[in-house]
Amino acid sequence: MGDVVKDLTAGTVGGAAQLIVGHPFDTIKVKLQSQPTPLPGQAPKYAGAVDAVKQTLSAEGPRGLYKGMGAPLATVAAFNAVLFTVRGQMEGLLRSQPGAPLTVNQQVVAGAGAGVAVSFLACPTELIKCRLQAQSALASSDSAVVAVKYGGPMDVTRHVLKSEGGVRGLFKGLVPTMAREIPGNAAMFGVYELLKQSFAGGEDTSRLGRGSLMVAGGLAGASFWVSVYPTDVVKSVIQVDDYKNPKFSGSIDAFRKILASEGIKGLYKGFGPAMARSVPANAACFLAYEVTRSSMG
Repeated sequence: MGDVVKDLTAGTVGGAAQLIVGHPFDTIKVKLQSQPTPLPGQAPKYAGAVDAVKQTLSAEGPRGLYKGMGAPLATVAAFNAVLFTVRGQMEGLLRSQPGAPLTVNQQVVAGAGAGVAVSFLACPTELIKCRLQAQSALASSDSAVVAVKYGGPMDVTRHVLKSEGGVRGLFKGLVPTMAREIPGNAAMFGVYELLKQSFAGGEDTSRLGRGSLMVAGGLAGASFWVSVYPTDVVKSVIQVDDYKNPKFSGSIDAFRKILASEGIKGLYKGFGPAMARSVPANAACFLAYEVTRSSMG
């Protein structure tokens, strides 16, 4: 139980650091992903990431960049606690003997297992967050006023429970969420361990400095998005899709329609903000986790 408590605590601190640093980038990513495809001859609502930032600040102020943060902030403790705790428990199962360091391949397996567990927490949280982040992007492009459909996370939750199939509605997009979290976390934890061992010159990484941990964490986070980004685009468009008049019948249909209408480029909308977010946010997350974990003995 001691290790579980340590992982729970350190995971919570790491998740909070990640969210505070990375949420504005995530908001812009979702806005770019979910903006409607323009009609022939028309320009898209946002010309790119910088334009999305400018329009958001102009219409909503700095608070607009933190739209939807309430849902992940409320669940960040549970999400990261589960992620790091399940990973820690799987590490224990995979070790040949107590205290033995894991290989990179074993960390990949541990990360994939953690990804399965967190998918069930991530899906409803992501749905609420994406609805709040995307509502201004989904407003008519000729409107000068931001259309507000939801008043906050609880308003989204009430609407979904009442009008979109109850609890099942909160798990809309679970398949692409799992398709993101399982391989994404496998890649992230594998790369993290690989870089730590490379920096340490061996399997003993206990003496690595904070700079090395930040670099390893930042690049590990980048590997998450590089490996699964198109899946994240599919997840976002499904979760913000209209319940009564859906554009997409499922993940495969969404993938095909995006590819047909926008090409490969459409599957990488918002990739720049996602990558700009992943490095500092995950550097903060892993550093906060490692420092907190080591301080607890």
